[in-house]
Amino acid sequence: MSERPGEFPYTRGIHPEMYRNRPWTMRQYAGFGTAEESNRRYRYLISQGTTGLSVAFDLPTQMGMDSDDPLASGEVGRVGVAISSLADMERLFAGISLAEVSTSMTINSTAAILLCYYALVARRQGADLTRLSGTIQNDILKEYIARGTYIYPPRSAMRIITDIFAWAAGELPEWNTISISGYHIREAGSTAVQEVAFVFANTVAYVEAAIAAGLDVDSFAPRISFFFNAHSDFLEEIAKFRAARRLYAKLMRDRFHARNPRSMTLRFHAQTAGSSLTAQQPDVNLIRTALQAMGAVLGGAQSLHTNSRDEALALPTEESARLALRTQQIIAAETGVTNTADPVGGSYYIEELTDRIEREAMAYLGRIDEMGGALRAIETGFLQSEIQNAAFDYQKAVDSGERVVVGVNRFRMDEARTIPTFRLDPDLEAAQVERLREVRASRSQSDVDRRLASLEEAARGTANLLPHIMSAAEGYATVGEIAGRLKRVFGEYRE
Repeated sequence: MSERPGEFPYTRGIHPEMYRNRPWTMRQYAGFGTAEESNRRYRYLISQGTTGLSVAFDLPTQMGMDSDDPLASGEVGRVGVAISSLADMERLFAGISLAEVSTSMTINSTAAILLCYYALVARRQGADLTRLSGTIQNDILKEYIARGTYIYPPRSAMRIITDIFAWAAGELPEWNTISISGYHIREAGSTAVQEVAFVFANTVAYVEAAIAAGLDVDSFAPRISFFFNAHSDFLEEIAKFRAARRLYAKLMRDRFHARNPRSMTLRFHAQTAGSSLTAQQPDVNLIRTALQAMGAVLGGAQSLHTNSRDEALALPTEESARLALRTQQIIAAETGVTNTADPVGGSYYIEELTDRIEREAMAYLGRIDEMGGALRAIETGFLQSEIQNAAFDYQKAVDSGERVVVGVNRFRMDEARTIPTFRLDPDLEAAQVERLREVRASRSQSDVDRRLASLEEAARGTANLLPHIMSAAEGYATVGEIAGRLKRVFGEYRE
């Protein structure tokens, strides 16, 4: 190949040396129960060698509800940590220096609120916010397509995202202000080509919205990051990551006329495929995850999360999370794949697959452009129906035996081996609700009301919302209160 790693269009990697200089960031996605419970897990993972934190939030937090909201009952702390106010975020990172760790937060509709909480905790720790490192997912379009944790109508949600871009450029210049996600699109049943195509359709919409808001593309594009699925078709996944880098570089240079090379380099986090994990023979998930992780590494990921063997059954135990981390450490330290920048470069089949995925993804992008872009394709249901059709075709292939899933439709065992699973303390929800009530009782309600009124006034106008969200967060306004004021102005989205 004439193209070298670190050269446009970055097919072979975004850095000349790739992992020869330093390996990828090893993240383990974690969060459950209360802030104290999750804090203990984070400190354990750090002690075991994880090099970056990744925070899972519970559904009420994702949906803009406080832990004592009647609709939150039974979901507090279930699929992630419950964060209702700045006080929870302070407990979540107690004893962890945010100046020294990179943190990824999987949060979308309430991303602006959680980012402000995080920045306030870092500032109180004495961290220099201009050097704070991390990522918020902040990818609302895929919520309408594949996941469902939206609050506001799409166009109002897009305003919040562009406000984050503009605010963070000055306040948090090293922070990745969006992680555009193909992961959830793939988990919903898309093909590899659809994952790439729909991610970049959303990317076009975000970049166009930011430019329309008056931002120069090179002022925010260097902080755009991506989140991809590392699925089971080993060679296809490697080629998918290569095609994505190439397509993005051309898109940013040719369509948006970016001049800064950093605006054209696709940086991505990968996570192994949760949808591929099986409750049957859960130990086999270790092998699935190892191969998927190797595919992400050979594809050039900047950071990686490896799923645990028991995640089809429950939240991972400490032992399972440690084994998942050890998988990454073995790949980095024992396999030799970090000794060369692009171990698969020049493979005939990889190169052919890369070309095909790029070509087919571009064809999808052309169709979406003709419809009027990603927002219009979401509003008409086109993207959703394409994913549903792909998921249906996949399930038919599994049901017929055409596609083999080990332990499910072939190589089954009559006697299932049970493994210990994680059990969440049922009293944690009551403890979280009580702490939230203590926060409300200890703050100045008149001060909170004043800050929230200022936020609502800004939302009715055109001012950037982030300084007002930051002010409300600093006054210990809750997630539900801040989201509630924005809902008064923007309304709620109903599919």
